[in-house]
Amino acid sequence: MAEFIGTELSMSSTLTVEERHLILQAVERLQRRFDGQLNSETIERFVIDSAEELLPRATTTAWIPVLAERFAADRLRALLRLESSVDLNPAVLFLCVHNAGRSQMAAGLMRHLAGDQVEVFSGGSEPAESLNRTVVEAMGEKGIDISAEIPQPWSDEVVRAADVVVTMGCGDACPVFPGKRYLDWELEDPSGRSLEEVRLIRDEIERRVKGLFEELVPTR
Repeated sequence: MAEFIGTELSMSSTLTVEERHLILQAVERLQRRFDGQLNSETIERFVIDSAEELLPRATTTAWIPVLAERFAADRLRALLRLESSVDLNPAVLFLCVHNAGRSQMAAGLMRHLAGDQVEVFSGGSEPAESLNRTVVEAMGEKGIDISAEIPQPWSDEVVRAADVVVTMGCGDACPVFPGKRYLDWELEDPSGRSLEEVRLIRDEIERRVKGLFEELVPTR
């Protein structure tokens, strides 16, 4: 498999030998994670495809193995939903431009509130290199640690797997698929804002996330 990955990536990347080895390790971790659910070839293909998609916009290749593993994991989760024949928990996709502020806050709040009752995804039309540090601090005040999250693009699999797609400022760049429920939340961009201003944005997102959760998972 290592030779195959090296061949697949060699045409369009400048990955180092170490980075290729890290991608191989990512494939093996995801194969263990999805063992019995998806075959090894599918997992390998998704990791390679994710790396290829991320490479053109990367300013450095050092983070490609980590980014490709995270991106592929979300795509594989979505693929399982699309192929499932059983009734699943609702899924929400939060989208903004950079996936570094609004959509990450919404995803973190929904995961915190819903636990495993809602499948949560997030993405951006033009992913940033890292999360907004003020956003991370504001979320930490709520006891929610999103510091390990990484901005990433959206994928067709994830959009198709979502029951609700919440857009936040990405306009025409946000994907539109027939049959999906779309919500457009008009929210201020936290980029360049003070902590006090980000708190207000966070609290408004929290209010909307709670309302959406109550719709998706009515109190029994």
